[in-house]
Amino acid sequence: MDDPVTAIPALLHGSKTIAVVGLSSNPDRDSYEVAEYLQQHGYRVVPVNPTYAGTRILGEHCYPTLTQAARALSETSAAPIDIVDCFRRPESMPDVAEEAVHIGAKALWMQLGVVNDTAADIARRAGLAVIMDHCMKIEHSRLLAREARRAAGH
Repeated sequence: MDDPVTAIPALLHGSKTIAVVGLSSNPDRDSYEVAEYLQQHGYRVVPVNPTYAGTRILGEHCYPTLTQAARALSETSAAPIDIVDCFRRPESMPDVAEEAVHIGAKALWMQLGVVNDTAADIARRAGLAVIMDHCMKIEHSRLLAREARRAAGH
């Protein structure tokens, strides 16, 4: 894993578009809560889940694959996918990592409880930043709190 202390702030500040792989349409699911939080904080969230493909989640079109999501964004001249945030089982992560590399993402982010060294190696070898076993919502909240303390002179 890249050093989260330095990688996380750089990723969160330098990214605009986050594909959420495994995003559920159920507001009670963690994936939905995290994606909604990210939207509320200015990120474009791109849902990726074959179960909900063709529907809208949080007002965004849901795609069956990262490749199809990236292609659709490219065709509309939208900003490309910066971070691939994953709410999938660890064993499915190598395939997601390959696809993240294929679409040119900057980072592969595996949520709390999701650790797969093979996927991390695939992504890292291709130059992607890798974060494992961290929640993007929690890390973003921490970053905002840390920045607020600094701004207040603490």
